[in-house]
Amino acid sequence: MNSPTVSIIVPCHNQAQYLNECLQSVLDQTFNDWECIIVNDGSPDNTEEIAKQWINKDQRFRYFIKENGGVSSARNFGVLNSLGEYVIALDGDDKIGEDYVKLTIDEFKKDNSLCLVYSNANFFGEINQFWNLPAFEIKNFLIDNCIYCSAVFKKTDFLKTDGYDENMIYGYEDWEFWISLISQYQTPKVKRIDYVGFYYRRKINSRDVEFLNDAEKRSKTKFEIYKKHHKLYEEYFGGYLDNLKKIDQVYKEIDSLHKSKKYVLKLFMETFFGLKLKKK
Repeated sequence: MNSPTVSIIVPCHNQAQYLNECLQSVLDQTFNDWECIIVNDGSPDNTEEIAKQWINKDQRFRYFIKENGGVSSARNFGVLNSLGEYVIALDGDDKIGEDYVKLTIDEFKKDNSLCLVYSNANFFGEINQFWNLPAFEIKNFLIDNCIYCSAVFKKTDFLKTDGYDENMIYGYEDWEFWISLISQYQTPKVKRIDYVGFYYRRKINSRDVEFLNDAEKRSKTKFEIYKKHHKLYEEYFGGYLDNLKKIDQVYKEIDSLHKSKKYVLKLFMETFFGLKLKKK
């Protein structure tokens, strides 16, 4: 097999009911020079049966099975087994528009100094609406993610990082990876194209929904990201290390007192961001 331009990594765990729709969106791409690596992350459902139908349908689909290690582990495995110059991580329950690969790769061809390219997006499933993503601005991005998991990046950039952090089991693993990736660039160039090319499935029950509803987990995960990339945060925000020590002390006190989730979030926001949350 000749090396394709793009590798699309599709990690799957208990998503067999959505997999056909996801892979059909890959097959429908107007850009043809791709491979799609389906990674069965120890899924107990019929993911393998469905995946084999696709590899029999089109040789550009490749299938791997591994022990369950979480989405970061599955993405890392897929990227390390990929052959493409550019990479897209597409979760098995999401989908991409038919021009997504073509338009994003066109941007890299115009300007190879770009580190990330993505498009506008929609929610679908339980919620069907435009996803109003904030524009990328480095300082705002470092405070809160504005880039979904399926932005396009260079494999060479991936290999300069430690990949997706496999210890981040609750969420934000894509955001942390983007931070690692853009840290390689003195002035990171990120491009969002004016095209709805990514479709993010919203479900009533999912890992993401559980994470979004758990303020304590989100705050602690953000804190781990801040610690891991403290040099970058110090560069953009200054005085970060002093704040970090204060936050660390706050969390030690919180853990010992076993306070409520709302109290954890309140202390975190007041200590790090200086925000006073209104009492209800």
